[in-house]
Amino acid sequence: MPLNTAVKPLELSSYEDIKENFVIFYASRDESGNMWCPDCLDVEDLVKSTFGPADGPSGLIIHVGQRSEWKNDANQFRSAPWCIQSIPTIVKLQDSKEVDRLVESDITNHHLLTLVESAVLSSPGQ
Repeated sequence: MPLNTAVKPLELSSYEDIKENFVIFYASRDESGNMWCPDCLDVEDLVKSTFGPADGPSGLIIHVGQRSEWKNDANQFRSAPWCIQSIPTIVKLQDSKEVDRLVESDITNHHLLTLVESAVLSSPGQ
């Protein structure tokens, strides 16, 4: 499944609004297309190689805002239902509910592969 990007992330109100199996919370891109968050940049290629292929798991990227928006405690993604405190964060969903997450330095090839494989094993029909 392709890696999608939320076109209007502020209109999402819960994980029930998301059809993908994984949600990737990233810094927003500036007018040049660059993310301000170095940790997000560090995992971008890994995320693309994991979720980008047609036969890969489904993923939705949600950009949480520019640096000043993200640093604001009132950022909507910091509170329920999202409760994102650090970016990047990858959330695994099952039946529209969060079942696991990887945060910042936990997003390594090994940990992401384990998270994705656990989604495949818990899918219906497996």
